[in-house]
Amino acid sequence: MAKKTILDFQRMKKQGEKVTWLTAYDYPTAQFQERAGIDMILVGDSLGNCVYGYSGGTVPVTMEQCIVHTEAVRRGAPNTFVMGDMPFLSYQITPEDAVRNAGRFYKEAGVDAIKLEGGCRVTKVIKAIVDAGMVVCGHIGLTPQSTGQFGGYKAQGRTAESGYELIKDARAVQEAGASFLLLEAVTPEIGKFITEDLKIPVYGIGAGPYCDGQLLIVSDILGIWEAFHPKFVKRYANMAEDSVKAIQAYVAEVREGKFPEQVHCYKMIEGEAEKLMKLVEQE
Repeated sequence: MAKKTILDFQRMKKQGEKVTWLTAYDYPTAQFQERAGIDMILVGDSLGNCVYGYSGGTVPVTMEQCIVHTEAVRRGAPNTFVMGDMPFLSYQITPEDAVRNAGRFYKEAGVDAIKLEGGCRVTKVIKAIVDAGMVVCGHIGLTPQSTGQFGGYKAQGRTAESGYELIKDARAVQEAGASFLLLEAVTPEIGKFITEDLKIPVYGIGAGPYCDGQLLIVSDILGIWEAFHPKFVKRYANMAEDSVKAIQAYVAEVREGKFPEQVHCYKMIEGEAEKLMKLVEQE
């Protein structure tokens, strides 16, 4: 399978072909996704929730953590478009810091693009990264790194005024040179308008069916993450429940002496057991 490029994603938008996008944080999950034919993988800072269990969500995640996980995903999915997620304070301080940190994703983890949160307020940062020769995906709507300003994980764009602010943010991100835009937790009306309004591909996570493609958190769709269940998530498996049952079965079999059986054991070469006993007896 040939790895898609930004030209493929632009063509898919023009032809109305939906893009499939999931997060991944490790080598085996990336392998599974590439085998399944996913178009794009995001190594999201959601690893703060899904991997590390931080009470602060995505905010405590560091560049070092993001780089390590992105390296693993790239090794697992060498033929898939992989995007690194800029963690909190890796791009908000100065454009120079942002370019340096974005460059680390390219040099150390081999990404095809980076993603960062914010609209009008980060246009200088987007432009600086793009001018340095890198591909940027914007992210507006519910931006998890800024949930404190929203009063929690709340849907955005539910009024005309807030919807208009999102439209201005979307246009500003495109004007700054971003190649993609992610909309999170916005109404379908806003998702539809922005998708049709922008020339660049617009993808949604909880932004309705009209976007150019969809992103979900892999831990959500596989039923691994149990802390909360966002309205926009559809579960395609229940791996948490299946995993608990499997571990319970293992615990029971070990305690009852049912595991391991002979089929799980190595065998000595024929005649070597007798030789061993003779060696022991000679001591």
